[in-house]
Amino acid sequence: MIDDDDDDLDGDDGGDPPPRHPKPVDSVRLDKWLWAARFYKTRNLAKDAIEAGHVRYEGQRAKVAKEVALGAEIGIKRGFDEMQVTVLERSDQRLAAPFARLLYAETEASKTRRAREAEARAAADEISSDRPSKLQRRLIHRFKRSLR
Repeated sequence: MIDDDDDDLDGDDGGDPPPRHPKPVDSVRLDKWLWAARFYKTRNLAKDAIEAGHVRYEGQRAKVAKEVALGAEIGIKRGFDEMQVTVLERSDQRLAAPFARLLYAETEASKTRRAREAEARAAADEISSDRPSKLQRRLIHRFKRSLR
């Protein structure tokens, strides 16, 4: 028989616990956690970022071997973006991206700041375009060839 009840179309019956990372651990180093959470492609890149001061643990510079605590605030600077995340789970294994996102939660202030900064960069690119675009460059070349 087909149940015509539309209440459970989203698959959430209300009794399920929130999703958890399948392989949490008791303790993990900061470089390994950043790698497992997929902020950096290799542990060596994570180590280099920590040593360069691009990663802040609870607002302070951290060492590579710093133990990650649940609920800790980690600031991660990559390129133009700077993220503030809260540690929800600890893992030392790099799994698929959906599982990696279960390790942390980005703060709301960080999300809004990153969106605002991205809009400002996009607006600045449109305004201060000193160099011609690809289309403009093609038109310039076409014009110069027509003068020969």
